[in-house]
Amino acid sequence: MASTPMELLQGTLDLLVLRTLAWGPTHGYGVARWIQHVTGDVLRVEEGSLYPALHRLEKRRLIKASWGLSENNRRAKYYDLTADGRATLRRESSTWTIYAAAVAKVLGSREQPEWAR
Repeated sequence: MASTPMELLQGTLDLLVLRTLAWGPTHGYGVARWIQHVTGDVLRVEEGSLYPALHRLEKRRLIKASWGLSENNRRAKYYDLTADGRATLRRESSTWTIYAAAVAKVLGSREQPEWAR
């Protein structure tokens, strides 16, 4: 299962993008590669999902975009967190951590429900 990249759960991509940009400005390819790298190739963000997410976050003013040169001296759009983006990242990270812990408890529970006895 780990060898096959998983599709991102709906609603998590924006949070992953914000977390990636917390390290500093980068272009879309940089965002996708970092997420893929840090998850050990488990999560892959495809262009068809990434760029709509970047545009959505920009429209919500959680990130801002500017043009610059990539590592290959090619023109690229760089994205950076805004103050609102940092606040949203803090808030949503906390919510996600609580949610993920709750899901992990359910999946890891060895306690049989009363109705299943």
